Amino acid sequence: MNKELKTRMNDMYQRDCWLAWFDVILVWATVLFVLFAILSIVQDSNIRLALYLSSFVLLVFNTASVYAMTKHLREDKDYIYGLDIQHLDANLAAKQQNRSAS
Repeated sequence: MNKELKTRMNDMYQRDCWLAWFDVILVWATVLFVLFAILSIVQDSNIRLALYLSSFVLLVFNTASVYAMTKHLREDKDYIYGLDIQHLDANLAAKQQNRSAS
């Protein structure tokens, strides 16, 4: 595998991981914002406990799923991004061929 292809695959992987973890941060911020906004109007301690627990479970599962996804992407980076790059290059070549034919 040539160095340029490896670099492109690594760049795509890094971008995907960065965006996935950025989304996790946004989910955490959103859930915590909504949780604390709602807690100010909820007086029942059982409902408050349910809100805390459900928020915690949501955030843990979401974070764990993104971790598992990025780990899987890292393990199969050559296959996943190799196919992506192959299709991107084929689409680009087809577009260039169509432009030159017009």
